[in-house]
Amino acid sequence: MKVVVEELLKRIPSDHLGVSVRDVGRAKELQKRGIRVRRGDYTDPGSLLHAFEGATQVLIVSSNVLGDEAVRQHCTAIDMAKEAGADRILYTSHMSSSPTSHFPPAVDHAATEEALKASGVPFTSMRNGYYTASLPWFLRDALKTGELVAPEDGLVAWTTHADLAAATATVLSEQNLSGLTPSLTATEALDLEEIAAILMELTGRLIRRVVVSDDEFRAQLIYQGLQDRVADMFMTFFLASRAGEFAPADPTLVSLVGRPSITV
Repeated sequence: MKVVVEELLKRIPSDHLGVSVRDVGRAKELQKRGIRVRRGDYTDPGSLLHAFEGATQVLIVSSNVLGDEAVRQHCTAIDMAKEAGADRILYTSHMSSSPTSHFPPAVDHAATEEALKASGVPFTSMRNGYYTASLPWFLRDALKTGELVAPEDGLVAWTTHADLAAATATVLSEQNLSGLTPSLTATEALDLEEIAAILMELTGRLIRRVVVSDDEFRAQLIYQGLQDRVADMFMTFFLASRAGEFAPADPTLVSLVGRPSITV
């Protein structure tokens, strides 16, 4: 959220901007800059109604929980934005949003998009690309071992938070997209073998891409201390990427930010 706020401040006066946070004490810097800061919690409808008071547009950032609880929280935020009189609701969705996705968060996003449609409020669902910030997890042992070990994967249009924040601020300030957006992605899609080649070029070290079975990789994750449910979640990335869910690269984000997208 903070990156979006910084981008918005390049486009609108600070007193036109309000933020909703669970802990107001951690947002004192924003208050000092003239931004309205109010407490808002997706599990507390009243706090959201107060936080959204007077807003013509409300950006709902997807929850960090999953499943039915995530959808409930999103629906609460949508209902409170509507009750507060917002003219438009924006939501941070995902490029793979679908009720049949292999990637569980994408199923939650699809359910939330249905709630947005049912709300009757004009909306924009920002279908963000897969975050480049996730890459260090995949590369965590590669520099140490010289091997990028993972199951078979597929192409991913890796996209930076910085680009998405700029696009979101543009859409908020110019109100130029509505409904379900195209995939908001960088303009290139890469698999882990190509990522390994980039890592090798940048470091000057030999980095070999090693493909292992899903079962072997999951067992490694468990051995390293991950809980079963967390390991299962990581495995869905490979299922979804092999199915092409993260692959389509689209020019919309570049047109919104007005510059080339940041590459891997």
